[in-house]
Amino acid sequence: MSKLSAPLQVPIFRALWIANIGSNFGSLVQAVGAAWLMTLIAESDTLVALVQASTTLPIMAFSLLSGAIADGYNRRRVMLYAQAFMFVSSAALTATAFLGYINAWLLLGFTFLIGSGMAFHNPAWQASARDFVGKDLVPSAVLLNGVGFNVTRSVAPAIGGSIVAAAGAVAAFVINTISYLGLIAAVWSWEGPPKSAGQTRERLRSAIVAGVRYVTLSPHLMRIYARGFVFGFSNIVVLALLPLVARDSLRGDSLTFGILLGGFGLGAVVGGLTSARLSERFDNEQKVKMSFLAFAVSALLMSISQWLWLTLVAVLLAGWAWVMALALFNTSVQLSTPRWVVGRALSLYQMFTFGGMALGSWVWGSWVETHDIATAFQLAAGVMALGWLMGLRWPLSVVTDLNLDPLGRWQEPPVGLDIVSRSGPISIAVEYLIQEPDLPAFLKLMAERQRIRRRDGARQWTLLRNLENTQQWIERFELPTWADYVRFHTRTTYEDGLVGEQIRALHQGEGLPNVRRMLVRDPERGVRRETPLPETPTPLD
Repeated sequence: MSKLSAPLQVPIFRALWIANIGSNFGSLVQAVGAAWLMTLIAESDTLVALVQASTTLPIMAFSLLSGAIADGYNRRRVMLYAQAFMFVSSAALTATAFLGYINAWLLLGFTFLIGSGMAFHNPAWQASARDFVGKDLVPSAVLLNGVGFNVTRSVAPAIGGSIVAAAGAVAAFVINTISYLGLIAAVWSWEGPPKSAGQTRERLRSAIVAGVRYVTLSPHLMRIYARGFVFGFSNIVVLALLPLVARDSLRGDSLTFGILLGGFGLGAVVGGLTSARLSERFDNEQKVKMSFLAFAVSALLMSISQWLWLTLVAVLLAGWAWVMALALFNTSVQLSTPRWVVGRALSLYQMFTFGGMALGSWVWGSWVETHDIATAFQLAAGVMALGWLMGLRWPLSVVTDLNLDPLGRWQEPPVGLDIVSRSGPISIAVEYLIQEPDLPAFLKLMAERQRIRRRDGARQWTLLRNLENTQQWIERFELPTWADYVRFHTRTTYEDGLVGEQIRALHQGEGLPNVRRMLVRDPERGVRRETPLPETPTPLD
């Protein structure tokens, strides 16, 4: 327990954690009010399920943009703007409901706006975990955030159900609006992350492309995303259909719905508290498989249950599995991604996971329209079994002790032309001398080097062999501009540096491999404004 609570010794994290619990309490009370209000004003069960989708869909839709903003802009400001936007949206929902103008589509629209604020807040918040507590405490901070949220979830829905039953949905919306103020004040008191010196901000479009390129060339991240999508698609069935379970299967009211949500949250708290002990006995893949299996059992129980006690057992099991899997996915993404792209990696993880939830909410809600709740849960259990089987082919084996700090050895070299940051394209050629017995090892390392170079922004990467001097190999690639070339080298991590050291160890020439940096020119366009400078020695890459 002491390891789990260690981040609370950091004052700023403690203040933000407490404020975030208050904000989560308001959000969960609002969710109960919105979901139950929809059961009263909607003529379609699909619209009831879409309350969940309207919150998760914007997280999927805006993930690329929000991740790029979290990496390229001051995260403190991003969180403040996002919280202010959610405050205004929640206040507008409260006023509309109070005046009696609310309908099903307006309710979905407002919850979509609140979800949009979450979409921009979450990557900045999660990517700041290391800024708050340092690298070593990131797993505990992520898990503690999950425990805090689910402690709130274990009591807030029941309280929310009581509030809705006694005073109506408007009261729930008022509480949510007020709850944003504490978190806004806490974020305002934070000084923010340290500023990066000597870095030019990447354009949003380029930053988005760089983020997508990085994750698509990182197989371990793609495995997390794939499992997260299947997890979200199948397991959202519990939360999406829970209002219908409370109303139709259990013949209950908003208080019944709140109690069930509270049971889900209580199960998640147990999952958070037992996660560390389970980590000592099981690896990541085994814990993910347990989560899929537990959710499948939960869904099957809910498909046959007509009793509150049995449904509570099912949602407790679902909550336990929910926090186990999502905390593991989130921590794995953070600890296997360098700081320059962690916001985008987290936002893409959210896109896959919450995109699966949004799609699942619609699919399971539509299924209930023409069939019944029981078969929806049974089909979802089948998809969960598929997620379990995926581990046999693509096991989750993320290594979280990698040193992904910037290597920091490279310095911008002097050049012979008067170039500016937008000068380019820049072509790089690195020459190696490799003996025949070392070729298998060299080619294997260069395959990994290709992935790293392309992942960090290199284009048109090729490996050439000299036909006359067969020991000579030339690695060639391009960067769009000189600024991109400088940025490319700042992305090199200590782990990447190990690959470079192994390659250089195979080089048989005198000194380090020779590096040539060249400005690509089209002769038909003539000479541009770059002019020669006095000759200076050029250091090696």
